[in-house]
Amino acid sequence: MKPGRRLFVGVRISVATANALAGCAETLARRAKDAGVDLRWVAPANYHVTLAFLGWTRGDVIGPVCDALWAATAGLERITFRTSRLGAFPSLDKASVLWAGVEDGAALGRLAQSVGEAVATLGFERDSRAFHPHVTLARLREPRSIREVVLPMAEQMFGDTKSEAAVLFESETKSYGSVYLELEKIPFQRVRKAPRDQGQRQTGALERGITDRELDETIDTDDGWPRGQGPTD
Repeated sequence: MKPGRRLFVGVRISVATANALAGCAETLARRAKDAGVDLRWVAPANYHVTLAFLGWTRGDVIGPVCDALWAATAGLERITFRTSRLGAFPSLDKASVLWAGVEDGAALGRLAQSVGEAVATLGFERDSRAFHPHVTLARLREPRSIREVVLPMAEQMFGDTKSEAAVLFESETKSYGSVYLELEKIPFQRVRKAPRDQGQRQTGALERGITDRELDETIDTDDGWPRGQGPTD
């Protein structure tokens, strides 16, 4: 395993929205079991919207990443968005990930662009795909159709979130699933934070090679999509 930590940047959803999604997931789990579909469910405490996936990151780069995020979000106001509807990528007929969508995501899109530009200056690769905000609910070990499981519940509205901070998360894989740890919380509408000691900055390009095995791990721990794919349902 590569040294360092697996990181991503995201925003949490509201407690009310998370509770609504958890209730929906319980019903979906019963339907999936009846249909013989094996889904690995995300714990409600892990529900969030990913802004940027950084992947394996050297420990000496985490400080500069935090500084870049503080700079990228300076002056932003609270972001409001609604979580609604269910979908999958790359489609409901060949699903790898089951997600809940996000409406009113323009502000999130601008934030994701700002974050992406900021971390790119440190050597992180920019994602060329269009931003599609979502909350991952479950994953499948092998792609298969979940259309009959999802469609009766696909048009639900789950709730609104008023987000006041972006978060740098570390993703740890445990025997019982993934755990997301907050490394830095960056509130909106605050005084700009002074950069860390310049002597701590080592911002050379990061190694980004990913093996097939690590790609499978990425699906387990990243809330984004495998490269080259995107949701169509």
